[in-house]
Amino acid sequence: MKNVVTVLGLMLFLVACGDKKEFSGNPIVEGWYADPEGVVFDNEYWIYPTLSDLPPGADSTDFTGWQKETRAIHQVYNIQTYMDAFSSKDMVHWTKHPKVLSVENIKWLEFALWAPSVVQANGKYYLFFGGNDIQNDEQYGGIGVAVADHPAGPFKDALGRALVTNDMTTYAKHSWDDLDPSVFVDDDGQAWLYWGNGVCYRAKLKDDMVSLDGEIEAIDRKDASSFSGGFTEAPWIYKRQGRYYLVYASGFPESIHYSTAKSAGGKWTAQGVVMPTEKGSNTNHPGIVDFKGRSYFFYHNDALPGGHSYCRSVCVEEFAYGSDGTIPELHMTRECVKQGVGTLNPY
Repeated sequence: MKNVVTVLGLMLFLVACGDKKEFSGNPIVEGWYADPEGVVFDNEYWIYPTLSDLPPGADSTDFTGWQKETRAIHQVYNIQTYMDAFSSKDMVHWTKHPKVLSVENIKWLEFALWAPSVVQANGKYYLFFGGNDIQNDEQYGGIGVAVADHPAGPFKDALGRALVTNDMTTYAKHSWDDLDPSVFVDDDGQAWLYWGNGVCYRAKLKDDMVSLDGEIEAIDRKDASSFSGGFTEAPWIYKRQGRYYLVYASGFPESIHYSTAKSAGGKWTAQGVVMPTEKGSNTNHPGIVDFKGRSYFFYHNDALPGGHSYCRSVCVEEFAYGSDGTIPELHMTRECVKQGVGTLNPY
């Protein structure tokens, strides 16, 4: 009898939920997070963001002053000293995976890591990231890579040193040009690494995913034929229906633009704006991934109470490509994903 009651109760629960539309508003996860990396592993959507927080009582007007004490601030308040991940099978319900990567697991890091990009290869998961402070202390900084057996980690230092360091990238004159990595594996198995601030760098990766294969190429950020509005940072590269897309932050405060090409190593052609500058965060960071037949654009903003350029939150907008593969202009909303995908397990 107990089993019958349980089954009847479950049936009533499913009937009651049958007409209910799942809804998830922006931001999609609780907490201050930025720089969202979106990727699909085994029919599950994963987000790897940057921890984005300030010391208690600090706001954007305080930033210049306390940035001088960057190392101490990061160590004491755990700002960008670890990364959490979030996974979902329906784009509405998210599971948090805490501390998938921490500075304690990276030998050459001192206090900060951010803007990850995660890719599956060789039966493992490789997480590329920017290390240490971007404008105040470039010592031991650069692009690093960590490896794990599961997308939830724990990720461990793959090299014991940075893969890309500032002395390897001399095109830009400032020291924080090595950040915001984006990794893409083409259909032929060739992996590409894109990154940069003030200049767009790219290089091939060897099959081991932890070695550069050839020279680093710098793409002029001011080349209007390649970048509409100019390239600032946060490149995101992917392929869809035979066309290569490069989405990036432009200007400052930043808007999001995109370019297309016939190959990952080819000439990029500027297309237009994906998301104009909106709300109060000076920065934005794009990510676009198709999931279960739908297309999603990830970004960050300052929309939460108390938010600003250094306290940001992760948001997403569902969109549809034009018939010619163009990306429509998108805007920040509170609505987010109107209806989930897949089937919710009632247990």
